[in-house]
Amino acid sequence: MTSNKTRTALVLATVLVGLSGCAGGGGTQTSAPATSAGASPSMSMEPSAPAGSTSGQGSGTANAAAATITISNFAYEIPGAVAPGAEVKVINMDTAEHTVTADQNATLFDVEVKENGGTATFKAPSEPGTYAFHCTYHPNMHGSLTVK
Repeated sequence: MTSNKTRTALVLATVLVGLSGCAGGGGTQTSAPATSAGASPSMSMEPSAPAGSTSGQGSGTANAAAATITISNFAYEIPGAVAPGAEVKVINMDTAEHTVTADQNATLFDVEVKENGGTATFKAPSEPGTYAFHCTYHPNMHGSLTVK
C-alpha cells in the first residue's frame, strides 16, 4: 500500500512541476512545417515587428517558406531553421499572453501574442545566424531562431 501512495505522490509531483508557470525553459526544436511560398500576409492578427525589422531587398524574401513557432505550456516549439527574411508565424496555445523578443536587438523581432490561440507574425532577420529570444512577461522562457 505504501508503494502505491509513494508512486501516486511521485506522479502528482511530476504533473505539478510540469504545470508550474514559466518552467518551460529553452523550448523544443521541431522541423519546419512544409508550406508553400507566398502565404497570404493577411494571416497576421497582431501587429508585426517594429519598423526596421524587415530587411533584405527582395533577395529570396518572396520565396522564403513560412515557419511557425508554437507556444504551449510556457515553452517555445521552434522550427529547425528558417530562411533569411522568411515570415515566421507565432501561435500561443497558453492562457497567458507571451512575447517573442530578440535578446540582443529587439528591433530584429519583437511580437506580442495574445493568449488562447492568438497569433502574430514577424520577418526573420536577413543575415544567417542564431538569434536568441525570450518572453518579456516570463523571464524563464527562452529559445533561439536559426536563420540559414
